[in-house]
Amino acid sequence: MADLILHNARITTLDPARPAASALAIANGVIVAVGDDATIMGKAGSHTRVIDAGGRRLIPGLNDSHTHLIRGGLNYNLELRWDGVRSLADAMAMLRAQVARTPAPQWVRVIGGFTEHQFAEKRLPTLEEINAVAPDTPVFIMRLYDRALLNRAALRAVGYDKDTPNPPGGEIQRDKAGNPTGLLLAKPNALILYATLGAGPKLPIEYQVNSTRHFMRELNRLGITSVIDAGGGFQNYPDDYEVIRKLHADDELTVRIAYNLFTQKKGEELADFDRWTKMLAPREGDDMLRHNGAGEMLVFSAADFELFSEPRPELTPNLEPDLESVVKLLVQHRWPFRIHATYEESIARILDVYEKVDREMPFDGLHWIIDHAETISERSIERVRALGGGIAIQHRMAYQGEAFVERYGADSAARTPPVRRMLDAGVPVGAGTDATRVASYNPWVALYWLCTGRTLGGLQLYGEDNRLEREQALRLWTHGSAWFSTEQTRKGVLATGQFADITLLSADFFSVQDEVIQDITSVLTIVGGKVVHGEGNFASLAPSLPAPMPDWSPVRHFGGYQGATLQQATAVFTAAHDRTHVAGAGCGVHRHGHAAHHKTPIQDYQSFWGALGCSCFAF
Repeated sequence: MADLILHNARITTLDPARPAASALAIANGVIVAVGDDATIMGKAGSHTRVIDAGGRRLIPGLNDSHTHLIRGGLNYNLELRWDGVRSLADAMAMLRAQVARTPAPQWVRVIGGFTEHQFAEKRLPTLEEINAVAPDTPVFIMRLYDRALLNRAALRAVGYDKDTPNPPGGEIQRDKAGNPTGLLLAKPNALILYATLGAGPKLPIEYQVNSTRHFMRELNRLGITSVIDAGGGFQNYPDDYEVIRKLHADDELTVRIAYNLFTQKKGEELADFDRWTKMLAPREGDDMLRHNGAGEMLVFSAADFELFSEPRPELTPNLEPDLESVVKLLVQHRWPFRIHATYEESIARILDVYEKVDREMPFDGLHWIIDHAETISERSIERVRALGGGIAIQHRMAYQGEAFVERYGADSAARTPPVRRMLDAGVPVGAGTDATRVASYNPWVALYWLCTGRTLGGLQLYGEDNRLEREQALRLWTHGSAWFSTEQTRKGVLATGQFADITLLSADFFSVQDEVIQDITSVLTIVGGKVVHGEGNFASLAPSLPAPMPDWSPVRHFGGYQGATLQQATAVFTAAHDRTHVAGAGCGVHRHGHAAHHKTPIQDYQSFWGALGCSCFAF
């Protein structure tokens, strides 16, 4: 008998053998039957939970093939998210309210996931506006990996003054007197942004656990049931995996995670992977938390930065020998691997190395991935196919499309990335976000971009030859992404024997107008047959979650992704504003004259920039 039955649904199974159904049955975490209501209800027993879907669209759980959940979860509760906010006025109102409740010496942080093009005003806030809202509380606002805006209090907190030199690859903008204005620019890498952000206060470990649980629940709210974590700077194994391992041990993971290991220091990449291959077998773990191989950083000499507002970086001659040694080690140990590569010029050189290694040590079905591939050529797509690789794409162009067009032209942008060409060539393609910084973690923004070809600012990037039909786009976010963790026989389709990972939608993805796609959420999310999120009529089915920690957390007052319309976003702010008054806190800005003051050792490249520079890329 079934443990759980969902019926009265419009089910898109993505199973060619049975594309549509109205009910399904689950037992022991997997789907045991799919069909019509009458047939499936016959599998109900006295202990079967039966859920009426209310005629809503039901799809396989979404799977982000490239994101940074583990790192993002540690900081989620600290961050004020402007993802989805449609007005700079609303964004600044949120900032003002958060400044009022943030105690010294804490910072207010807005870290990526937004672009000025999403705002009705089509601009970022000025430094004058930020300083007026927060004269004493440190504020750090990072736009993608392009720049950061710091108020005067934040400049004092990190110790930047007229004697502070520019770090390698970054610029501290100055006024005529040589004093920092508060604008930090990545030129071309984000070392200066990361290092400055790293100077802020951290959450204690128990708060990081709470923060990661809230981030996972936020992903569940958007219909995500699986991710592939691409590692990241400052995410060393095993030390920085303590929180996610604890959540797994306590059976508190609500998202399936396959994680890749990201080398941390330039010049020591081979040593990192040699050590890790002795610690972990290929794909070690279980169905909730599994090792997925190496990358997205394999060697620093092969990493090209993806800021389209800056010129394409020229990679060094060390790329080939550095990469060859690491790839040989990984193939020898049968570790899957992935590599960050934005530009065709990088990809062509990387493929030269892969083909050379394959001739000596055949890949022989080992899964390997090119990440991003915005300007990959048709020739390189064919080379990827011939070597048995896959390409993971993300919606970075939805945030940087305007910058790309300004630098390279609309004709080049129309094939950036060439998704339809990849699919036509028969290459495995998985979709994702590259969240939480370079783009939002919201999968529906990515699906909107794939289907419409438009940026968040409304710029039409692609014609019909590079846009996807909605079902095709959904496949990339489900069964397509499953290939990238070698789980394509277990997830991404609603069929007998598949994981019972399911999303019931707030609106019908297949019939809503284009602009509504990015505002879809899940009203019921199930992972392995267990309800992990519910709202509305399904709210009582979901497990409770402790309140966000600390009590002044932006997540406690605003939540995460903001949607859908200007009116709704304003309502979220208004509700949070009212709660502040109920709690007895005024709207005046706290006078944080005693905010943290310390001199950052910026001039000591070995201990400060040198130590952090190994993780300066924006992954």
